Amino acid sequence: MSRAEFQRVAPPQLMAEVRMYETAEGGLESAAQPGWTCPVMTETSKPLVGWDALPLLRDTPLHPGETRELGFVFLSGDAAVRALREAGRFFLWEGRFIGEGRVID
Repeated sequence: MSRAEFQRVAPPQLMAEVRMYETAEGGLESAAQPGWTCPVMTETSKPLVGWDALPLLRDTPLHPGETRELGFVFLSGDAAVRALREAGRFFLWEGRFIGEGRVID
């Protein structure tokens, strides 16, 4: 099963309100497609420590400048979920910070 197929049916480990930065703010040049992954981090200062995340986009691309409630699945599972819930917020990374999230569940 591909990541795109998996994320269509996977139950979320965490729910967050995600705001993608506009391209002019350093965000993505184009929409993230279903199956896209990225590290998420609780801090923007070095050393950067993060967790590999699969945003559950289902069948809808995520565009620069968009805000949406999303589920997430993490490669490191509960360890990532605990850290992100404790922090209450996180930042999405793709060579630079491209968005941020607020944990809602």
